[in-house]
Amino acid sequence: MFAVIKTGGKQYKVAAGDVLEVELVAGEAGDKIEFGQVLAIGNGGDVKLGKDVANAKVTAEVVGLTRGPKLIIFKKRRRQNSRRKNGHRQRYTAVKILEIAA
Repeated sequence: MFAVIKTGGKQYKVAAGDVLEVELVAGEAGDKIEFGQVLAIGNGGDVKLGKDVANAKVTAEVVGLTRGPKLIIFKKRRRQNSRRKNGHRQRYTAVKILEIAA
């Protein structure tokens, strides 16, 4: 059984037991969270969409917090003696999918 969930502006296809990194959500390691925005649920060839999954929920456990790779933002205006350098690391939450409830 799989589900398509939406969190952090992105969509993920998940199944029970999967571990994935999603945009930062509130919670610490060991906490249980629910994803309420379920877009689809499927079991082999049978897929449910729309109103059929209105009450569906995906339960997950927070495994830990991680950070993505460091990105360098460098802006330069040539011949203007103008440079700017910034860095950024995105924060992610690693979650393990426990249950898909239709």
